[in-house]
Amino acid sequence: MNPLQKINECLWELPVSYKAGMRVPGRIYASEKMLDHIVGDNCLEQVANVAFLPGIQKYSLAMPDIHWGYGFPIGGCCATDPNEGGVISPGGVGYDINCGVRLMRTHLKREDVAPKIHELVAQLFRDIPCGLGRGSDLKMSYADERQCVDQGARWAVEHGFGRAEDLDFIEENGRLADAEPSNITDRALERGKGQLGSLGSGNHFLEVQVVDEIFYENAADVMGLFLGQVTVMIHCGSRGFGYQVCDDYLKILRNAPQKYGIQLPDRQLVSAPVRSPEGEEYLSSMRCAANYAFANRQVLMSKTEQAFLHALDISPRELGMELVYDVPHNIAKLEQHKVDGREKTLCVHRKGATRAFPPGHAMIPERYRPIGQPVLVPGDMGRYSFVLVGTDGAMKQTWGTVCHGAGRMMSRARAKKEKSFQDLQREMSERGVVMMAQGRSTALEEAPWAYKDVENVVDVCHNAGIARKVARLRPIGVVKG
Repeated sequence: MNPLQKINECLWELPVSYKAGMRVPGRIYASEKMLDHIVGDNCLEQVANVAFLPGIQKYSLAMPDIHWGYGFPIGGCCATDPNEGGVISPGGVGYDINCGVRLMRTHLKREDVAPKIHELVAQLFRDIPCGLGRGSDLKMSYADERQCVDQGARWAVEHGFGRAEDLDFIEENGRLADAEPSNITDRALERGKGQLGSLGSGNHFLEVQVVDEIFYENAADVMGLFLGQVTVMIHCGSRGFGYQVCDDYLKILRNAPQKYGIQLPDRQLVSAPVRSPEGEEYLSSMRCAANYAFANRQVLMSKTEQAFLHALDISPRELGMELVYDVPHNIAKLEQHKVDGREKTLCVHRKGATRAFPPGHAMIPERYRPIGQPVLVPGDMGRYSFVLVGTDGAMKQTWGTVCHGAGRMMSRARAKKEKSFQDLQREMSERGVVMMAQGRSTALEEAPWAYKDVENVVDVCHNAGIARKVARLRPIGVVKG
């Protein structure tokens, strides 16, 4: 039975009466066609559970790519007020801290790359370490690693990966302040020491794409995007380092709810007040993992540029690879927002959700202030991805938040049973996509049939006024772990 109340064509509400203990309603952004899957996935229970968190403001939110996750649904967002006992929950960030997306533009057109696309993908596959447990060729000492998790992307730039101007086009300039490396366990440092500059596995990827449709000309011009242009998208996070930080703090915070009298319906929502020793320590360590991820994507961008130069035998000037933007979608941050007309500092959790600040906001690069923050929404590897911009509507409705991807339609186990690896290869070839994957099983788990059509997800956000479509990017080459 569907408990949701329709607000409009794109928005549905889960009332506080749905579950005793909810402090606020749940709100889900979705089209009517999406509801059967959302209700059937049982993630409404997680939306309701998030609404129990102390200090939660207004709503427990879910984006149209919502599906079941650890504690929070993936595609979930909430804001808590630290001055009203608001909590921080590792489940509201996720295991892959600062998993995110980076988009690079080039001077190249499709016809410049198409004749050598097989050679280019093969070069990227050789040069970009990917796959489960596969480390990087960049070896760091523990001292290097501690500096890296404090400085973020700037550490990578200072060690020869990319240019200083790249930092202007990374959320938070590629570094969360108040990271505290001394809190990080030896196990997390050990896991991260040999993985910086690697893609990983799961849904992480590197794609060579072509801009095949533009919806908002002015914004595309500001971002340097044009029809037929070759772009590159990288989707990855903080690797084993971030996973270990999350795992460590789920244990450290295990007794915090009892200590602070927090009643929770699911122990996966383990939380501590933001203004508590445990909460502050988790936040400072989470920032270290976020900074690791910023540095990781910075190194990967540099490796990608070198692979293009080598495979296509062109000069850096001819290639013209530049960073459009880099956005996290598994993170929690202290931000300024208005609540019922009052300015407040809130702890905003985005779990499989992307920041989408509006035109004029001081926290986005000056270049993008006239159009709003770029939002990068990857789809499945066979169809397309999207570039959006943030809106005033997002600030008013969702704490400046929008979707992060297509969202799974089926489990990884079921995806592997649907078709064979040969079926996937044939389907990708028919779509004009050259794919290279480290593991057949992983590639099948991430096949196009496992995901919603990202265009439907993006259209909900666009029609709800929480983002505006700018461009569509179609893959022509894919590297998977």
